[in-house]
Amino acid sequence: MGDKQKTPDWAAETGAWVLENGHRALLKLTGGRWPHKLGFMPTLELHTIGRKSGERRSSLLSSPIFTPERIVVIASLGGASHHPAWYLNLVANPNVEITVRGETKPYIARTASTQEKAELWPEITRGFGNPYAGYQRSTARDIPVVICEPV
Repeated sequence: MGDKQKTPDWAAETGAWVLENGHRALLKLTGGRWPHKLGFMPTLELHTIGRKSGERRSSLLSSPIFTPERIVVIASLGGASHHPAWYLNLVANPNVEITVRGETKPYIARTASTQEKAELWPEITRGFGNPYAGYQRSTARDIPVVICEPV
């Protein structure tokens, strides 16, 4: 974990917004056919229930660990000083849905324990161009690792 916040929140939030909305636009333009990966990571749409609104919320994310038994997502928000809204929503209500290539399935989401994060972190951060280690270095907060398991 970094000593202080190195990335201004406006920069982290803007980068995350551009990435998500650019991805969403490409999916719309291609009829959902492209892109299904961000670098080497599969992409997915996470559906949560808003903790304040009670309405369904959707976020496009990448998954550094993606298996039939679990999908792992990282609540990085580009290294911002605060957690993304989708993470706060799933902490309040861990019943989520995940859509991959047009197929939506229910999952239970939970924050990885400190030990689980330590075990998963090398796999999460490997690979050329992987941003997560840099995000963690750039923020004073401990970036949560979220494990989603099928219902």
